[in-house]
Formats: sequence, structure tokens, C-alpha cells
Amino acid sequence: MKEKVLVTGGAGYVGSVLVEKLVALKDLDVSALDVMLFGDNGLASVAGKCKIIKGDIRDTRLLEESLTGIDYVIHLAAIANDPCSNLNPELTKQVNFEATKNIARIAKEKGAKRLIYASSSSVYGIKEEPKVTEELTLEPLTIYSKTKAWAEDAIKEYDDNNFTTVSIRSATVCGYSPRQRLDVIVNILASDAITKKIITVNGGEQKRPNVHIDDLANLYADLIHAPKEKISAQVFNYGKENYTVNEIADMVKKAIGDDVVIRKNPKTADSRSYNISSEKIENALGVYPKHTITEAVYDLKKAFERGLIPNPEDTRYRNVARMKEINFN
Repeated sequence: MKEKVLVTGGAGYVGSVLVEKLVALKDLDVSALDVMLFGDNGLASVAGKCKIIKGDIRDTRLLEESLTGIDYVIHLAAIANDPCSNLNPELTKQVNFEATKNIARIAKEKGAKRLIYASSSSVYGIKEEPKVTEELTLEPLTIYSKTKAWAEDAIKEYDDNNFTTVSIRSATVCGYSPRQRLDVIVNILASDAITKKIITVNGGEQKRPNVHIDDLANLYADLIHAPKEKISAQVFNYGKENYTVNEIADMVKKAIGDDVVIRKNPKTADSRSYNISSEKIENALGVYPKHTITEAVYDLKKAFERGLIPNPEDTRYRNVARMKEINFN
């Protein structure tokens, strides 16, 4: 009998890539749970090949039903990023913290073996250290990063000999997905370069760690059967390249073409700058990101050329715009 895995947020930016990879493995019975805030197009390629559940992770009864018989939970569902979370802090607490606690509790009660949690490197706040490692004190600055940090602590309490929990503090994700986002740094710059031939850089010297979406999805898949003794109750950073925004803009221009104009605005409303280290997970599991920012940009270029990202101004590509549009609460 196949083991069963449930991916919350399975129709999302990372989730839709991950679910496709899990289905392709053919040795897992895959379920995807998502509120479908951005539709279910991200799961079109796996329709009929996995169980798709439309619902809200705040619904305890739905969680009871969805987690019954599940062996592994990969919990991606969240109110993602600071702008979205700031729209409704109470909603963010409910989804990112309270619902995550319920998922951990119910998964354990139902006999699941493992919970893999998508946290965020934003839990560190602003750090001056040249390398931000997992041992540093967390100083989350926003409701989004605070709920992620709270959730890490909450799920860790459920870890024991029969139930393994692990949290991943990933860098900002980049690259193409069937449920595309155009509101994260690399994707914003690439989209503007492709469609407008103009990149606007605000600030520029702030460092932003990034990770290719395929690398992150592969990591989540690998963690399903990673040795328990190496991941139990652990948190791991995961990112590949720590470049300044100016450097990222230059990479995008080189990939898209010399006709792209880079406009620089020395002022920025977001001066966060940090450099995360992923040495811990590489030493523990021998895994590390293999894809580059440039590859992510080329992937996006191909997607635009193939007509996979029609109307890039559509709110479906921007989380905060869509949440405002439908007044999600």
C-alpha cells in the first residue's frame, strides 16, 4: 500500500510545483488541500492523479477529515508575506499560527509520522552578522514573521519518538510555477524586464537571499524520508544565493537582453538586508540548492514566450492585490 502525503497550500506557488513532483514519484498517494484563493489552475497537470481538496485550514472538521490516514504532512498554506499579513493581522494569526497548531495536533492524533513546516527566513529580523545561522536569536519584526516563529515553537512541542517535526526557513523563492507569483524580487524584475524592458531598483545594496522553486520543492520531497535522527525537532535555513538587489537586476538584464534599462531609486521602503547560511542542512543531509537565479529568469522568459503567463498585470499573480480584491477574511 502506498504511503499517503497531504500538502496544504497544494495549489499555491510552491505547492503546485511540489505536488506535481510528488505525483511523479508514483510511490505516494498524494492529496492537496487549498482554499483556492488564486484558483486551481496550478493543479491542472495532476487533475485525476491526486486528491484535490478545496477548503480552509481554519476549518477543524475539514482538518480531521483530510488528515485521517495521512502518513506525512507538508504544511505550506499561509497568509504569505508582510503586505498580505498586514492587511488583516487577526486573520494572519488564525491561519499562520492557530491553524498550524491544529494541524500538528490533529496530524499526531491521527497517527501521521511526520510534519514538514514551511517557515521563513524573515523570522531573523534585521541581522548584522555576515552569516545568519539557525543559532542566532529570532527577532521577527512583522505579524507575518512573528506568526511563523510562534508556529515553529508550537509544532516542535509535538515532536516525539512517533511523530517527527521539522521547519524550513527558506529564502525568497524565485522561478516559474503553474500558479505563478510576480510579487517576489527576482520574478518582479524578470517580469518587468520581459514585458516593459525597464527594471526599477529601489535601494539596491540590500542583500536578498533567494532559492529556486525547484530546489525548494525537491527539498520538501526529500524530507519525507530523511533520517529521523537528523531532522527531528530541527529548523533549517535553505537558500542558495545572497546577492544585492543591484546584482540581481544586472543578472536579469544579462539574461533578458541589453535593451533592458535599469532605473535606480536610492530610496526604499524596505531596507532589510541579510545573508542566510544553509550550511547546517548541507552538513546534516548533504542537500543543497543546485539551481541559480539566472536559471529562474530563463525559466520565466520561456514561460512568457509560451504564453503561460497571460496578462501579467492580473491580480492572480500578486497575493496582496488579490486579497484586497476579494476581501479575503
